[in-house]
Amino acid sequence: MPSLSPAVSMQGITKRFPGVVANDHVDFDAAQGEVHALLGENGAGKTTLSHILTGLYRADEGTISLYGERADFTSPRDAIDAGVGMVHQQFRLVSRFTVAENLMLGDRRGAGRHFRIHPSAVETQVSELGARYNLGVDPDARIWQLSVGEQQRVEILKALYQEARILILDEPTAVLTPHEADSLFVTLRQIAAEGRTVIFISHKLHEVKAVSDRVTVLRAGKALATVQTADATPQSLATLMVGREIEAVTREGHARPESPPVLEVEDLWADGDRGAPAVKGVSLTVRAGEIAAVAGVSGNGQRELAEAITGLRGCAKGRVRVKGRPIRNGDARSAFEAGVGYVPEDRLGTGVAPSLSIAMNLALKSFRGESRGPFLRLHSMRANAVDAIDKFEIKASGPDQQTDYLSGGNLQKVVIAREFSAPLNVLVAGSPTRGLDVSAVEQVHSYLLRAAENGTAVLLLSEDLDEILALNDRILVMYEGKLTEVPPGATVAEIGLLMAGESSSSSPS
Repeated sequence: MPSLSPAVSMQGITKRFPGVVANDHVDFDAAQGEVHALLGENGAGKTTLSHILTGLYRADEGTISLYGERADFTSPRDAIDAGVGMVHQQFRLVSRFTVAENLMLGDRRGAGRHFRIHPSAVETQVSELGARYNLGVDPDARIWQLSVGEQQRVEILKALYQEARILILDEPTAVLTPHEADSLFVTLRQIAAEGRTVIFISHKLHEVKAVSDRVTVLRAGKALATVQTADATPQSLATLMVGREIEAVTREGHARPESPPVLEVEDLWADGDRGAPAVKGVSLTVRAGEIAAVAGVSGNGQRELAEAITGLRGCAKGRVRVKGRPIRNGDARSAFEAGVGYVPEDRLGTGVAPSLSIAMNLALKSFRGESRGPFLRLHSMRANAVDAIDKFEIKASGPDQQTDYLSGGNLQKVVIAREFSAPLNVLVAGSPTRGLDVSAVEQVHSYLLRAAENGTAVLLLSEDLDEILALNDRILVMYEGKLTEVPPGATVAEIGLLMAGESSSSSPS
């Protein structure tokens, strides 16, 4: 049983931003030796509260105490020195540095504070930690060369390397297989058993039930309730989060076999950022109104496949056609003109221009039609953005709000609203619900189903097996750059084995 002694006590925390109160007099306690889950819709204030605890923000009101002593953090370094570490949903890594160098930068034990450092020792520790926690990554790889999933592993390794006494994890299982997630849960329970505190932020209610001791639910910036996990059900937690019952969206009207082929990929080869082949001879056909769901652990070529299809990455070999029309190799405009939409896995780095307004981001694909000579029709762009904000229920102060101030779910809605603004023949969606709460997941899934119902060929790439099983017409698995067709009726365990490489033979798809 966890200790009753609080490791973290946050009292009356209030944080205001222009036009919004992110945290409204929040009280939150987490005990030594417990895994404490933090739940809430995107924009409910979870990340703001964790940023205050890690020194990224200063609260406008309220106090923080660690182990009974008042804490006042003026920077993240203060929090790290106090033993507070966090695995962020939006990565905090230096892209040009290697994995080992990033760990050195965050070493509160002193390696980063002396002139003489020992990279080889850090690289050894990275390898040992990766093997121990099933989070293997090349210590010499530069961050920009890694997939989103591999970067997530680096963030988890960095927190483990820092040996934080209070560890905050924001959606840590988003890119893990079920088996790897289960292994991580065992690790978190071990960490808690050592007397440390784990604050676990997740939108996956079954994970919260599996790993946590208590759950605090935030809604609209307020702490609504703290309950014992054993006394709660996923349904009761979801109702607390959103104020209504959530119904899972599932695929009911499946595509007809006689539907015409829309997306055709033939013997596609594409290199990854490090120069080695990442997509290896993939052939794929997606028909009108079909959702072809590709499962796989991040880093097995899904991102490169999506970018090759959408013209963002050149192909070494092979062809892509949409309704029989060839897509020019490495030409994003050719894909756009053919009616290809793309929801990338990295919504902040690739999906939007963070420093631009919502209105500007929504017009990134249509700005040629929003111009008069050399001038943009800003009034029209704002009006269209107001309509999109209302239609897609984007929580924002208005069309001029800068997108990097939006929560993850609202960022994703901006991307989806932009992609749906033009007629679609093909929609490529990469991990479209990663890091989203149950309400936002429900909405995004409904958008994907609506696209299929309208005759769009949907290629869904995801690490979330629940999502794959709920939305698919057929399932494929991607492992080490190759696709394997999953037989109808395959179990979750069988799909998980394919994702882990138990069978990597490719079959026509």
